[in-house]
Amino acid sequence: MALPPHFLDELRARTPLAPLIGRATRLEKAGRQWKACCPFHGEKSPSFYIYDDHFHCFGCGAHGDAITFVMRQSGATFMEAIERLSAEAGLEVPKPTPEAAARDRRAKDIHGVLAAAEAAFTRRLHLPEGRAALEYLRRRRLTDETIARFGLGWSGEGRGALAADLRDQGVETAQLIEAGLMQERDRGPVDLFFNRVMFPIRDKRGRTISFGGRILGDGQPKYVNGPETPVFSKRRNLYGLDLAREAVFRGARLVAVEGYMDVISLHQNGFGGAVAPLGTALTPEQLEAMWAIGPEPVLCLDGDSAGLRAMARAAEVALPLLSPARTLRFAILPAGEDPDTLVANKGPEAFNAVLDAARPMDEALFDLLRPQGKMDRPEQRAAFRNKLMEAVGQIPDKALAGEYRRALLDRLFASNKRGGKPAPVTIQRPVPGGGVRLAQARALMACLVNHPWLLPEVEEPLMLLDLPEGEATQLRAALLKLFSEGAPLDPEAVADHLRSSGAGDALVWARRTPALPLGARAEAQQSETLECFWHFFARLRGNGPLKEDLEAAIHAAERNPSTETQRRVTLLKEALDAFGRGETGSEGPEG
Repeated sequence: MALPPHFLDELRARTPLAPLIGRATRLEKAGRQWKACCPFHGEKSPSFYIYDDHFHCFGCGAHGDAITFVMRQSGATFMEAIERLSAEAGLEVPKPTPEAAARDRRAKDIHGVLAAAEAAFTRRLHLPEGRAALEYLRRRRLTDETIARFGLGWSGEGRGALAADLRDQGVETAQLIEAGLMQERDRGPVDLFFNRVMFPIRDKRGRTISFGGRILGDGQPKYVNGPETPVFSKRRNLYGLDLAREAVFRGARLVAVEGYMDVISLHQNGFGGAVAPLGTALTPEQLEAMWAIGPEPVLCLDGDSAGLRAMARAAEVALPLLSPARTLRFAILPAGEDPDTLVANKGPEAFNAVLDAARPMDEALFDLLRPQGKMDRPEQRAAFRNKLMEAVGQIPDKALAGEYRRALLDRLFASNKRGGKPAPVTIQRPVPGGGVRLAQARALMACLVNHPWLLPEVEEPLMLLDLPEGEATQLRAALLKLFSEGAPLDPEAVADHLRSSGAGDALVWARRTPALPLGARAEAQQSETLECFWHFFARLRGNGPLKEDLEAAIHAAERNPSTETQRRVTLLKEALDAFGRGETGSEGPEG
């Protein structure tokens, strides 16, 4: 019985391998995978590994998916294994239909036609007519072993060559059209590939499903891929995936590059985990295919504007698919190099260095979204922050989204520019009058916990302060985390959050009424709280940094006059004046 491929894919997805195999043998954790003593041959040390979508025994060579395991372990037939796993997964086995049987026969016919075409192309490469193509491949430093391993061939120079080659095998023109090897035109069927070096495209099982062809000479287009067919979809396949799967399972790094020759050259030079999309930007389906064999593929792109655009598109596609178990890294090639030329000119170690320098997703995302030029205006920083948070909002896993939010905001604060200059670096050192300073920090934090509506306005200045270690720094971290997660800025909601996050004692410390200025208390008016916050901010910030803050605020107000920017200038001036008069704003050194 022919079963639809989508049904088998869903059955495998709903049947986690580790619990299934764990019924037959004891499993041990091995990194992201599991290992065990092979249930199919006697062994004393584990060489049987369980991955997300298959198992492999490095002792006896047993290999397969959940269906294969049930068949081997219990002696079940294919349909018996399907029925048993379907019942456990809550799936109904599709009933056989004439249409499904016809589709299965047609797919088998197409695979047979494509295999015959590959053999014909390979034979032509080694005939006198294919000499120019073979010399081209050898000029690209490919060995005969590599040429054979990737099934490279030659299409022939004239149209009609393939049909003539396969006519004796009973392959008809209609079959060549259905397989994507010929096209119907007004003047009749014509070959899709001629005068081209041929690259078989294979699925993850190693079956040829289409071809790519590179023209010899200066014609256009340089590369042509086969069209969509019943067995081939550009969106769902990657060049080299069949060979990369086993290499990754044996420890190779999974890396996506741009072209066929890059993949082939990397494999020849020891990078067996190389794959490439088929002439298009990475798709969600291609990312899923890579994640099925490795949790952290590296995307290796040119450092020019086109490469950066491709990186941005890949990040955009990946965000809604990220999880704690799968992510991406981004590697940038040296200017003017691609993987093929890099390994040829500078050796495999040069490409290894590129992979070693690959950046994790959160770092790459920050730089991809960051606008060009300075960000010395509040509006620019706010717009950038909104872009970052919008990107984080696409991550479905809440815990992972929270980690990304914190990581990106940390980078945003660290890279904050004021007046075109880096924000002043705070140096931790003993401060005279520590009791007074602690009282000032308590008053400042009381303003925030009693009036959390302040946070959007003072988030960045708050990050600049050198606060006394303890309750003040604990409250600051908890408040900034809460704000970054978009929680309601209601005093009681904030208090509940602080208590649940382990900052309850620090909250009590900040809210103690004795010696607390009026503007920091819960009953204070908005204007009183604003004045109080900036006053204590000035005391804690210090004279020199405060002057730089004022200079930056004046610059921002000149560029964008508004009530908010003018108010900030006024409050900083008043705070600086108060600082000059030596006022502390506290009633004593009680902490």
